[in-house]
Amino acid sequence: MRNRNTRDNYQRDIQQFIAFAGIGSTEQLREVTRPHVLAWRDHLQGQGLANDTIRRKLAALSSLYAYLCDCHAVLHNPVLGVRRPPSMNRDGATPALGDDQALRLLEAPPAGTLKGKRDRAMLAVLLYHGIRREELCKLRVGDIQSRQGVWHLRIEGKREKIRYIPLAIAAQRLITAYLAEAKHGHETDGPLFRPVKNNTTKTLAKPLHKASVWDMVRFYTRQTGIAGTAPHLGVHALRATAATNALEHGADIAKVQEWLGHADISTTRLYDKRGSRPEDIQTFKVRYS
Repeated sequence: MRNRNTRDNYQRDIQQFIAFAGIGSTEQLREVTRPHVLAWRDHLQGQGLANDTIRRKLAALSSLYAYLCDCHAVLHNPVLGVRRPPSMNRDGATPALGDDQALRLLEAPPAGTLKGKRDRAMLAVLLYHGIRREELCKLRVGDIQSRQGVWHLRIEGKREKIRYIPLAIAAQRLITAYLAEAKHGHETDGPLFRPVKNNTTKTLAKPLHKASVWDMVRFYTRQTGIAGTAPHLGVHALRATAATNALEHGADIAKVQEWLGHADISTTRLYDKRGSRPEDIQTFKVRYS
């Protein structure tokens, strides 16, 4: 778990459960059962906490016991099967781009420079495959693999879970153009996307930092004027765009869940806007003519 805020929240959540259950030693963690978790959930609901807060706290406890199970420190995860309150965040906080905005963004980097070719390839990988920026940074040249005659991206997701995503033809062309210019296409164990300059150490044979991906996306969304159209418009918006677009074009939501690497389909549903398209809203049915 790399996000510092998430780690801090999970740590507090687990400490709160330990205090609630009166756990005074690591040995007593083995004595926690499903009724303890149910009692804590009911206690949290009695405090009037938001459903999504309770869901996070239960997720934190489940993550702890999943880790302890993997280490053979406990025999079972007492959180499994405990019903969590429904998420109230039905629409999701991350905006999705429209088709014209996505196309403008894809064409924003200059096509005649190494950096422009790299940035076009990265934007295409994000917009056509819906991967996380951490997953983008982990990609190696050798992660472009042929499976049954179709080129795929080998993606290392959260908790080191591996999934294979068919490579979009548009992205494949841009990656090929980038590698032809960058000259490291033969380095299968090397990072796919690399810095084009490094004024500090001069080392270029290293993966991009996820902050660099954030800066890249923000630069082009501002350059094209897209950044001012919605709050929180960062790298994750490209993931939301890919998922929303796939669903709007008839993709099965269970397949989209697998494609995105979501553990819970409720997370995938946040991107499903098919029932609330702007053109179908009553506002646009009003006519004064």
